[in-house]
Amino acid sequence: MGVDRRGFLKIAGISALLGLGGKTAIDFLAPGDLEASMDAVPLTEGNRWAMVIDMQKMDEEMMDKCIEACHSEHNVPDLGNPKDEVKWLFKEEYEHTFPGQKHDYIGDEVKHKNFLLLCNHCSNPPCCRVCPTKATWQRKDGVVMMDQHRCIGCRFCMAACPFGARSFNWGDPRKAPKELNPDFPTNQDYPTREKGVVEKCTFCAERIAKGQLPACVEAANEIKENVLTFGDLADPDSGVRAILRKHYTIRRKPELGTEPNIFYIV
Repeated sequence: MGVDRRGFLKIAGISALLGLGGKTAIDFLAPGDLEASMDAVPLTEGNRWAMVIDMQKMDEEMMDKCIEACHSEHNVPDLGNPKDEVKWLFKEEYEHTFPGQKHDYIGDEVKHKNFLLLCNHCSNPPCCRVCPTKATWQRKDGVVMMDQHRCIGCRFCMAACPFGARSFNWGDPRKAPKELNPDFPTNQDYPTREKGVVEKCTFCAERIAKGQLPACVEAANEIKENVLTFGDLADPDSGVRAILRKHYTIRRKPELGTEPNIFYIV
């Protein structure tokens, strides 16, 4: 039986008054259906996916190519203004990327350098804990997923994410300016979204299920190899593990205990 947003909020409100947990409310809404919807994209059992970004090799052109590849792959529209911007990959300067790892003696080249940012697919993701509908959840392989069909637009996950990696559709992305999005949707095989839902990077779960690299990694490799390295932390012989052994890397806001799985060579 389908339940609309108003119906969900009514039941969730009653559950809160009765002192019931979020799981109880969800199970009452759709017993047995929730896990089935979550498994729409096949798991990669036994893996623990991570990415290393070598900012010593990365430049602005390459970052733009990565962003373009990601957004084209996932039908992320250009809405033409920063206020309503939807982004899966984006750029920020060092000081905003690593606020707890700056000091007065960092050179201007690093201080003002843009860094490529995306969802960190944390091992301890706070966004998943606060979602009342399990629209965002962590798979066994570590990928933090997002199901826009289950999202009710409460934006609790956005408030919980300390990295600003989630975007909200204030308008209908299908009605993005045609002059900025002449070929939208750019990928007919990937679903478009509607107004009022959150979205973010999913590590290209639909691609890794088919043995392909994430779109951003593929785009970077076309320009220069080993700038973005994607692989399995659970495999000691993986490329990611080899780089982490060889190079000193940093992660965003480690003091928060979310355990990000995006590593940076600075």
